[in-house]
Amino acid sequence: MKMTEVYVLGSYSTRFEKRLADSMKDLTREAYLGVLGDAELVDGRDIDFAWFSNCSMGTLWEQDLIRGHVCLSPLVEEGLFPERVPVINVEGACSSASMAFHGAWKDILSGQSNLSLAIGADKFYHPDMERVVLAYEHGVDRLDKARLVSEYQAAAAECGREFKLGAGHTIFMDTYAMQACWHMANWGTTQEQIGMVAAKNHYNGSLNPKAQYQFEVPLDKVLKDYLVSYPLTRSMCAPIGDGAAAVLLCSREFLDSQPEPVRRRAVKVKASVLSSGKHRHPSEPSLSKWAADKAYAMAGISPGDVDVAEVHDATSFCEIYQSEMLGFCPPGQGGRLVESGATALGGVIPINTSGGLVSKGHPVGATGLSMIYELITQLRHEAGPRQVEGAAIALAENGGGVISTEEFACSITILQKA
Repeated sequence: MKMTEVYVLGSYSTRFEKRLADSMKDLTREAYLGVLGDAELVDGRDIDFAWFSNCSMGTLWEQDLIRGHVCLSPLVEEGLFPERVPVINVEGACSSASMAFHGAWKDILSGQSNLSLAIGADKFYHPDMERVVLAYEHGVDRLDKARLVSEYQAAAAECGREFKLGAGHTIFMDTYAMQACWHMANWGTTQEQIGMVAAKNHYNGSLNPKAQYQFEVPLDKVLKDYLVSYPLTRSMCAPIGDGAAAVLLCSREFLDSQPEPVRRRAVKVKASVLSSGKHRHPSEPSLSKWAADKAYAMAGISPGDVDVAEVHDATSFCEIYQSEMLGFCPPGQGGRLVESGATALGGVIPINTSGGLVSKGHPVGATGLSMIYELITQLRHEAGPRQVEGAAIALAENGGGVISTEEFACSITILQKA
């Protein structure tokens, strides 16, 4: 069956940073006007549908419901966003923004829409930072947290370590740290290899004007940094942040009606796949492998065809693991892959050219769309000093939440220069 062609018409990301003076509505406005500008649209009159991604408004900003409606309503009043357009609020922890993208993709794929908006915004800098740390616990099964702890205790016992939740950081740092320990014990991955990922991504972030951290962190400083949860130092862990990102998706019919300069910058969506996590042993392939395999089949490509990738490095260990699940190297070889230089700029498969979450930042509800924004920038050959030469096919992997030793949700997106 021939699938409808879906294109990215416009994309935009704010810089991720500490923005105490800006509200959720301010961030939404910036991303929305930015994506209109990128698509060379005067206003959003042709938008048929909108998907709004957010995670913090309920736990931190007292707006549990109708989040997107609230954030977009001032733009409706000003005539910038069309009246009566349906808005779907999306939440899937750290994978929320990619879920919004998937929804907008399906709008076009179904033939019911010609132009659909995916937009994500989040604010995690808050006067009460203890409350922020606790907010992240909403990304695990709070109804049965004891089971999560027991499964990590079992994984810890297999590699001669002890699992316990530490203070002053989110639960995710402890779970990712234990996943890293298991990988180190079973595959020989080293803390230095994890540090190499962090150093590489901080270098990439120093080249990215949208990144929260725009400075290099050499390997020796990464390894000597404050220890968050062994083997992860602070430089290996993604910071919280404030920011927003947006993407406009359109049909071939709509694209053909646009000026030639707009058509020239369009990017085709080759695949968009979501998957859900389950309780599993850490030796079992994860939900990201399942989604990636399905996405490769949908796009008609193999891992070796991917020129550049953005993966969800909530910690630098995650990039090592996801490199294996995405098929960029065999299981257990992710540490050696980064050590070889293959994932650096100029390497065989550059990963996280944006700086990744550890350098670019991680305003949860905007992260997935910011990853797609980076890849679109690469495919347009507009990435400046971090440009991957000849980039034609790109992949984004975005995970969210934690169940057992994997994420609760995952998205794989494959893009190709039109």
